[in-house]
Formats: sequence, structure tokens, C-alpha cells
Amino acid sequence: MTIGILGGGQLGYMLALAGYPLGLHFRFLDPSPEAPVGRIAQRVTAEYTDEEALEKFVSGLELVTYEFENVPVRAARCMATHVPVYPPPEALEAAQDRLNEKRLFEKLGIATTSFADVNKQAELDAAVKKIGLPAVLKTRRMGYDGKGQWVLRTQDDVAAVKKDFPNAALILENFVEFQRELSILAVRGRSGETAFYPLVENHHRGGILRLSIAPAPKLNKSLQEAGERVAQKILQELNYAGVLAIEFFECNGELVANEMAPRVHNSGHWSIEGSATSQFENHLRAVLGMPLGSTATPGVSAMLNLIGETPEAAEVLAIPDAHLHLYGKSLRPGRKVGHVTLRAANLEELLKKLRMLPAFFQREEFCLPFKPACTAV
Repeated sequence: MTIGILGGGQLGYMLALAGYPLGLHFRFLDPSPEAPVGRIAQRVTAEYTDEEALEKFVSGLELVTYEFENVPVRAARCMATHVPVYPPPEALEAAQDRLNEKRLFEKLGIATTSFADVNKQAELDAAVKKIGLPAVLKTRRMGYDGKGQWVLRTQDDVAAVKKDFPNAALILENFVEFQRELSILAVRGRSGETAFYPLVENHHRGGILRLSIAPAPKLNKSLQEAGERVAQKILQELNYAGVLAIEFFECNGELVANEMAPRVHNSGHWSIEGSATSQFENHLRAVLGMPLGSTATPGVSAMLNLIGETPEAAEVLAIPDAHLHLYGKSLRPGRKVGHVTLRAANLEELLKKLRMLPAFFQREEFCLPFKPACTAV
């Protein structure tokens, strides 16, 4: 049984590694000839818009899924005429445009940030008047890891953006005063069966996720249930199959939805070692119509992203219950090239292990809990 995956980055790499023990085979399509999945699976190098390549790619596949939400919806729909595509193309369409995403949240009664559509420079002042300052101006499409975002705190910031106005469809959102950032990973099978991982606490620097702690410290039942209710609404509305990630702001004990990703997610990498069933295996189970695996999470985990550089492997692996994942990417600033997961019985023990990390990790950008707090922007 061969599964087609659109996108050949580290998420696809980890999907394949989770699928091989299940007897699955994989074929990837990615525009980059350097996509890391080429080390472990068949890789087709072609643009997502190349319909002839898509038709060849899909031949003999059981189904198609994706590890990258900016795959053109047209490509997903093209493939859906030949084989099942999960999550459905409608999920891509909702998630890859921030305006569509916000409107979906509103439609389903999910609390989210205030927002205004900004299609041209002349509309920015009206949007600022409606939303107020501080605010965040974002591209509606393609922005990730802090790209395509401008924080507007004063009218001087507004004037500066207008001088070099982005040539893209934009959305302005109010800047939320939050206590912390959380995310939930939900999974829904083709039969409608659902499972949820615990809410995770995330820390960012420069718009890039640096540290996740799972389950989130001081997580109570009502907050977890609130996150699951939000996810359930979206899963049902989109007739979803696969893993769905939703990012939240926690504001005075309430959840405010920020964004969603219709795929396995960086804030769920801890689940490889920290959960009974990883997000990657559960995604495959879900899209294949298999029973979902347990999301039980014994103990606590921390996941640290490696951005642009890697530590000495021996120094990491000397720490009990430390796990190193390198993605086989060339090193360059701002690029996710690996991650480290630490496991412990409880939060106190986890903090001790974080302090045991070598000097490489003791810099502020790693957002360790005993270092200065990080923010999303």
C-alpha cells in the first residue's frame, strides 16, 4: 500500500518513519530536489501546479495526504478526481487563507481575534481605526515562522508600513494581551472517531517556535475540554480526516483561537517519544480508516527546535531520556534542522533535565522556563 504525500520536508520525513512499521510505502512530491525525504522514500521533483506530473505521481497510490498546508487547493482537487485526498481540500482552502480561517472561526462561534481585510494601502487606515493599536498586519497567505507579519504599535509603525506596502492580500488583527500560547492536536478518523492530545504550552522567538512543553503546565480539565470543543467543531464542519493543529492564546483562563494547520504540527513532535501513539502514526491511521491509537501521555515532555545549527549529539544523548532528531537539511539561519525531546515523570524533574542541557541550549533563544520569557513576535 503506497501513500502519496505532498511536501517533502521534515513532517513528511517523520510521517514515513511512523508508517514503515505499519507496512506502508510512500511517494513524495516536492518542488525542491533537496527535500530531505529523498533519503528514505521515492521523491518526485515537480511543481504543485504541474498537472501532468500530478497525474503521473498519483498513479498506483492508495490515497494522498500532505505535510504542507500551502499546497495549491487546485492540486489537491485534481488528485481527488483519481484517489481519496485527506484531509479534504476544503480544509486546505480554509486554513491557507487567514481571512477564510477567521471567518470559519466566527461561523462556528469560536472566540478569535478581531480582524479586518486589507487589500490595498488605502484601506489600512480604516482597518486600524476599526481594530485599534497595537495590531498585527499579516499576509493572508504563505506567511509562517514569523514571515509576512508586521507589528503595528504606533501610528509611526503604520506610516512605515505604508511607505513600503506589501504587494499581497492582507489581514489586520488586534494584538492580544495573552498569558501564554497553547496548541491542541486533534485527530479524526474517516469513520468520525476522534482523539485529542493534551494542550501544549509553546514559546516563540522571532515568530519561530522554540520550545513546547506537553502537557502544558497548570493545565486544568476545563481548559482542556474547551480546546477539545473548538477542535471538534472544526473537525465536524470540514468532515475532516487526519491530524488538525489549532493554536490558541490563553487570556485570563479563556482560549482565543489564533490559527489552525490541517496537518501534523511542530508543536506535536514531542509525541514521538512522549505519547502512546505519535501524531504521525495517528495521522496515518486516521487517513487510512484504521482505529486511532491512544493519545495517553505518561509524564511530561519538552521539545526544543534546532534552528539553523545543531548541537554535539553526544552532549544531548548523555542526558537521561533525551532524544535527538536531525532532519538531514543543510544548515542556514532561520531553518528548522532538527529537534530535541526530553521526557520526565513530572514538571520538576523535566526542569532539572532542561538545566542539564549543554551550553548550546542555554542561550535566550531557546526560551527555557528559567530564562527570560519569549513571545510570539
